[in-house]
Amino acid sequence: MENNDLQELVSQISLEYFQKPFKHQAIFNKRLRTTGGRYLLNSHNIEINPEQLNHFGEKALIDIIKHELCHYHLHLEGKGYQHRDKDFKQLIQLVDAPRFCKPIKSYDERANYVYTCTKCKLKFKRIKKVNTQKYRCGRCGGKLKIVSKIN
Repeated sequence: MENNDLQELVSQISLEYFQKPFKHQAIFNKRLRTTGGRYLLNSHNIEINPEQLNHFGEKALIDIIKHELCHYHLHLEGKGYQHRDKDFKQLIQLVDAPRFCKPIKSYDERANYVYTCTKCKLKFKRIKKVNTQKYRCGRCGGKLKIVSKIN
């Protein structure tokens, strides 16, 4: 699927589910890693992660488009467009769009560091580096020690 096809699909979904036209640009952005898509407040454009289509298919792509169009239409109408807003939650339910998309990689696949507790020997995987002087084991309160850096 190319950007032209995506633009057409977004316009079609906007008319079908929201009965309003999509007047801006929809493009694939391969730099998106941890999100399925995003609505840009300043330009009103929508960017979609092409990996979502590759991994989960067209149904997942349509769900992401519906989600981003909820942000789009609510923002243009001056209503609550953020995930926590009542207007957003209601519109999400109305058009049967998910609040979140499936991650392409699991937490374990994205983890960069492995820590172990010096007391109870529990292992922790973390994406970001942890300050071992400040944080302790959540189970027993023991000191954490970095075991390895993955990747």
